[in-house]
Amino acid sequence: MIMDQTNPFESALARLETIVKNIEAGNLPLEESLTAFQEGVGLIQQCQTLLSQAEQKVEMLVKAGASGVETKPLRDPT
Repeated sequence: MIMDQTNPFESALARLETIVKNIEAGNLPLEESLTAFQEGVGLIQQCQTLLSQAEQKVEMLVKAGASGVETKPLRDPT
């Protein structure tokens, strides 16, 4: 599957949603379901990497925007 290089996260997420719908429908033979599941796991890893990179960029921008201010995690731990 070729991913859209201009919007890699959105493209991967859309493909993942399609895979989930196909598997949940239960119309795929077992071997195709396993192949789709494997592709989905790869897409999840890709999305996690892209989200992590985006989070790092946000933290750098926050730090650059206010001198002397520490970066804060994007997620609230509570």
